[in-house]
Amino acid sequence: MTVYVALLRAINVGGTGKLPMTELKAVCEKLGFSDVKTYIQSGNVLFRAEEAEAEVEQRLDDALGTLLGKKPGVMLRSRKELEAIVANAPFPDAKPNYLLVTFLPKAAPEDTLDGMVAPDGEEAIVAGREIYVNFPIGSGKSKLKLPALKRGTARNMNTVRKLAEMAAALEAG
Repeated sequence: MTVYVALLRAINVGGTGKLPMTELKAVCEKLGFSDVKTYIQSGNVLFRAEEAEAEVEQRLDDALGTLLGKKPGVMLRSRKELEAIVANAPFPDAKPNYLLVTFLPKAAPEDTLDGMVAPDGEEAIVAGREIYVNFPIGSGKSKLKLPALKRGTARNMNTVRKLAEMAAALEAG
């Protein structure tokens, strides 16, 4: 069975709605996923599943859409993908909690950064299905305008590292 890390969009931080992690875990178990574990209250869940990524993603998004009244958007990544995201992170001098990775449902187009407005010195780099953004003053104070970020869900580098560690432990266990 494959270990997946599901990153949900707009959960508990605005947008789709509130979803206690106990309910998220129960939804995953009802779908037949095993060894389900959640991490913090922002829509991160790890589990094992038999199906291919696209099917798992669709089934989870559909089930959450039924529960919440609107599909939140689910992005799946593997341990190897998360480890590569951490290893290839640009902006080596960025504070890990100020370096956000936005996970997208599919690879970003080449013109993704065109028209970006970064009044506070924000820097962004597109890498396939992810956009790395360094927020020198923190994302909460930033006035960054980058429409492509709305299609995905962001996690800071500390969270991405922790999810990669949890996925490795689940694979080893």
